[in-house]
Amino acid sequence: MMTDIFFCGYSYHTNGYHAQHKSGYPSYLFRLQTEGFCEVVVKGRKMELEKGDLLLIQPGDHYELLVKAGQNSGDYHIVCEGAWVDEWWSRSAKPPVSRIDLDEKLLSLWRQIINEKRRPSSSQNEELTGYLLRALCLNLERGVNETVHTFNHPYTVTRMMRYIEEHALTAFKVEDVARHAGLSVSRSVHLFKSSVGKTMIEYALEIRLSAAVERMKYTSMTLEQIAEDCGFGSYPYFHRVFHKKYGVAPGAYRRSVY
Repeated sequence: MMTDIFFCGYSYHTNGYHAQHKSGYPSYLFRLQTEGFCEVVVKGRKMELEKGDLLLIQPGDHYELLVKAGQNSGDYHIVCEGAWVDEWWSRSAKPPVSRIDLDEKLLSLWRQIINEKRRPSSSQNEELTGYLLRALCLNLERGVNETVHTFNHPYTVTRMMRYIEEHALTAFKVEDVARHAGLSVSRSVHLFKSSVGKTMIEYALEIRLSAAVERMKYTSMTLEQIAEDCGFGSYPYFHRVFHKKYGVAPGAYRRSVY
């Protein structure tokens, strides 16, 4: 399925800006507010966007953007269309405005598309750009879904889960997770356990064990290296946790899968 990216970029306005499409926006527009504020009108509804607000416009939507004089506003945006985007849009509800995390991986993906589109046309790889757009759409969709109750978890808990997943192989602290979620340590610990059914450390250990099993199966790393690489800190601790989970020592498990 072909996709077309007509424009992808980053804008920062300091002296006011106004754009309107009363007869309907001609393509899909995805716009992520990363700094400051602005006002938009979508399908006759006026809204103020602030940092973290994602705007999703489909072809034909009435759309107006206003950045007032003296107001700062920064955003990433992409204008696109194509059969794959049509299919992606139609398979789930897309609210016009959602609040999502300004995840650095998401912004990096957006910047990669920008850089690809800046290349001379003779050097552009349309297949690569098309897959990058699909990845962006799917990540935006995940961000929107996690704004509400995804997997029956409150959004704050989902944020904590994503933070732990990203940092599980490092020596993170519960205080780091609580700070990321904007909660006190006691509140975050209680909320996570009551929603997920396990502590943050137990959740992190599951991720570490899964990563360790992958390395045991598909790499020649020593068990000591795997223990360190997967965030266990020492082999004895890794051995104890692994044996408790799988009922065998890491070495015996590794021999059984070769």
